[in-house]
Amino acid sequence: MIVITGATGALNGATAEHLLERIPATELAVVARDPERARSFLGRGVGVRRGDYADPASLPAAFAGADQLLLVSASDPGADAVALHRTAIEAAAEAGVGRILYTSHQGAAEESPFGPARDHIATERILAGSGIPWTALRNGFYLHSIDLLLGPWRETGVIRVPADGPVSWTSRADAAEGAARILLADAPLDGPVTLTASAAPTMAEVAEQASEVAGRDVRLELVDAQDWIAGLVAVGTPEPVARFLLGLPLAAAGGFFAGTDPLLAQLLGREPESVRDHLTRA
Repeated sequence: MIVITGATGALNGATAEHLLERIPATELAVVARDPERARSFLGRGVGVRRGDYADPASLPAAFAGADQLLLVSASDPGADAVALHRTAIEAAAEAGVGRILYTSHQGAAEESPFGPARDHIATERILAGSGIPWTALRNGFYLHSIDLLLGPWRETGVIRVPADGPVSWTSRADAAEGAARILLADAPLDGPVTLTASAAPTMAEVAEQASEVAGRDVRLELVDAQDWIAGLVAVGTPEPVARFLLGLPLAAAGGFFAGTDPLLAQLLGREPESVRDHLTRA
């Protein structure tokens, strides 16, 4: 039995769909804070269970019978993600889960300027001490997020960022399919595994690709961090969100998102989507 949390979201929802193409619905269960949101799974024969990381009592039954548990990382920016993850991992141990697969992130490190990266490494350490076999899916930074940094480049011909560095921008859809293939693999993968696209372009290189795609000059402009935040706020981004986003280019400049790994391409049997693919499609 595979049990998936966060299946009403884009990432693990897509993983669930890939699994349903390959296994009977009776071998899959999804966990949701609001089971009504998972009604579409129920109608297809998938077990739907209520479970909430913030409600520890709900979790052991939600995880019961799981040979593998795909544990989505908490996404509420106002919550203590590490505490929520600890609660879920402890409940998995109580339920006798065979293996936990956790949606981590490339660049998970204590010293990263990007806040979630610090949460991910802390969670991985909890997993390592849990006594449960575990896999951390260190996904590359999700490709759709690049649009937040690019801004209205097609109109202005300018990409403005406060810092630049390589990022292995990775399609969320590719990462979801890769997770499904790992869940169904004959042999488990232990510990951290990196799932990224095959290249990690800098924003300067992205600007070159954007120029080629658009057929016009697109240039990169490095701006002051506070001016960058102010620019985001001016177009409607809440200031706390803008300050949160600042950690992304700063971490990129520090090399935290620079690495690439061939594993995702091997799992998919094809090249993962690239930044150029994304720009061309958009």
